Amino acid sequence: MPSIRKLSDPLATVLGMDLNAFWVLVESSGAEASDQDDRLERLTAAVAALPADEVVEFAMRLDEVRRRVDTWAHWHAADLICGGLCSDDGFFYFQAWLVGQGRAVFEAVAASPDALADLPHVRYLASRGGVHAWADEEWPDWEGLDYVAAEAFDGDLESELESRGLQVLVSPDPAGEQWDFADPAEISARVPRLGALFGKVA
Repeated sequence: MPSIRKLSDPLATVLGMDLNAFWVLVESSGAEASDQDDRLERLTAAVAALPADEVVEFAMRLDEVRRRVDTWAHWHAADLICGGLCSDDGFFYFQAWLVGQGRAVFEAVAASPDALADLPHVRYLASRGGVHAWADEEWPDWEGLDYVAAEAFDGDLESELESRGLQVLVSPDPAGEQWDFADPAEISARVPRLGALFGKVA
């Protein structure tokens, strides 16, 4: 059985679908889309038009960037935004939503989860008075992004990845230390602007 290596391993880098190409596809899919479903269809069609190897590489690049925000610090920020209702699935789809915001936003939030306080949609959600007032389409998640490569690939993508000795995340595996997300002291220390925006700290 081949050894499994994480996609953060430099040896996992391949030619073709590099990070620049990945971000071009993700960002261009939202340029003229009317909603998230329309965007998903556009992105899936664009990925399906690629050579098979690049479809696999798209899945690899998604995993690569996702791991950068798969931390307890980012889960804390997501949980605060979602009113304490960010389950493991919710956080996984939140990561995908964050990728969907584009490279500049992603890089800012990867560096500092508190940068989420700058996002217009996050500020809009904070103004809504709680998650009970959010419409389904307003939640910060993009589950469908996780299935783009599998739907675009002509064959069994999971088996193809395994044949290369690779695995991708299928649920959060956060790095770093864990703490009490509801503790005001932790909020003030770690995500003060988000805490203030959502009324969790003075």
